[in-house]
Amino acid sequence: VQLQASGGGLVQAGGSLRLSCIVSGRTFSTTTLGWFRQAPGKEREFVAAISWSGSTTRYTDSVKGRFSISRDNAKNTVYLQMNSLKPEDAAVYYCAAGSVRDSYYYPLIREYEDWGQGTQVTVSS
Repeated sequence: VQLQASGGGLVQAGGSLRLSCIVSGRTFSTTTLGWFRQAPGKEREFVAAISWSGSTTRYTDSVKGRFSISRDNAKNTVYLQMNSLKPEDAAVYYCAAGSVRDSYYYPLIREYEDWGQGTQVTVSS
């Protein structure tokens, strides 16, 4: 299984980025997909997740209304559209794939079996 994340970079506060993650080696269409992030000196934290069908999404409170997660099952790709970026959004962003039982469990790192290598997001103030 491989997850290849891309799309990170340097952006000014208030700007936008779109992260992408291509998944290979597992049944994409039945997999829950999530994005997590880790800032220097901090623990990895949940950002957003989407169900296999795309009908259910969940976000951490700090990104609600600014970030949007989506998926394209035909392309085995999950996206994270990030708008109105703030300096506190700066982190390495990781995509993750798992057979998560319910949206209640989406924020739990242990629910995801496979992880990408991460892509750096830097936000200048």
